[in-house]
Amino acid sequence: MTGGARPRVVLVDDDPLVRAGLRMMLGGPDGVDVVGEGEDGEQVLGLVEVHRPDVVLMDIRMARTDGLTATRDLLAAHPEAKVLILTTFDVDDYVMEALRAGARGFVLKDTPPDRLVAAVHEVAGGDHALSPSVAALLVRHVASEQRAGQLAGSARDRRAQLARDRLARLTERELEVARAVARGGANAQIARDLYMGVPTVKAHVSSILAKLGLANRVQVALLVHDAEELE
Repeated sequence: MTGGARPRVVLVDDDPLVRAGLRMMLGGPDGVDVVGEGEDGEQVLGLVEVHRPDVVLMDIRMARTDGLTATRDLLAAHPEAKVLILTTFDVDDYVMEALRAGARGFVLKDTPPDRLVAAVHEVAGGDHALSPSVAALLVRHVASEQRAGQLAGSARDRRAQLARDRLARLTERELEVARAVARGGANAQIARDLYMGVPTVKAHVSSILAKLGLANRVQVALLVHDAEELE
């Protein structure tokens, strides 16, 4: 996607009323162009090959091929594809499976329209997007793994110290941004909360990823949690 262009989106959901509502929500002056629609995950590969969208906005639960399976199949054929999962379900397992499948983000269907549009733009631009509630679920998942003993006390302490050591490479302002990212903040929200411009937030996020050797915002969230930077 070229700078300033409206992202091209393929919308996949088994409910035609939901698709119609989403099409209206996404199609405003600052929105996106819905170039294709499907009602089941089995249609995704064909839709992508015909329309070449910037983002596939996909439901999880569909009758024949669910969104997680469709995401895996799509990325196996087109690794460059960008999938944003949209669902009513905020169960931890769905979040983790979606991210493991290669999804670039996971937002809930009750996400406000402006935030949903922002999430599509973020993913189209190569970023990752998580609703704040989903970011919280991600953190809780890691915490529950630790409590279950997957990380013994000494190993957990070492991991926390390593995470703190890595975060120490950041400036104070970058650390504030990293914490905001870990809470699921989008660039515009972080800019408002921290009283800075969106381009400045983007520059800080890019610097954070480079300094820490991370690939995306999800990894930032996990690292901040490992360092026990979140309440």
